[in-house]
Amino acid sequence: MSPKVAESPTPYEVERGKPMPSFNHGFIQANLIYEFKKHGTHSVLSELKLEMQELPNLVPDISIVPMQKLDLHHDQIRYPEPPLMTVEILSPTQGDYMVIQNAHRYLEFGVKSCWIVHPTAHTIQIIEPEGKSAVFSEGVITDPATGLTVDLAAVFS
Repeated sequence: MSPKVAESPTPYEVERGKPMPSFNHGFIQANLIYEFKKHGTHSVLSELKLEMQELPNLVPDISIVPMQKLDLHHDQIRYPEPPLMTVEILSPTQGDYMVIQNAHRYLEFGVKSCWIVHPTAHTIQIIEPEGKSAVFSEGVITDPATGLTVDLAAVFS
């Protein structure tokens, strides 16, 4: 049996600075987007590249911004404003440390609330400016910056 050779990062992974999403990652991301959109109060975007002062620009799994109309005649490749909220979902090959570092970069950029979703633990950690953090494992949780709520049972099912 030959030794396993480490694969080089794909262009997708290089551009976004994170691993390719897995099946569970995509499933949970879709569940969260559905939960957020039910409110009808904010625009919910997946894989929005943020235009940050420092390189590399980051691409949260989900960004929540004030409600906007879709304008198909004008598009933005990079979003210049900080979202109200970002969500990162851990992939199987991704460690907590880098995701938490990215959350702190989002907060420095002006994001008001960062969610880190831990699929295997069935938890969501919410990090706010000035280091306030809480971890949730059941029930309905409310984002402190947007007022959006999600039912954890719906997210992880």
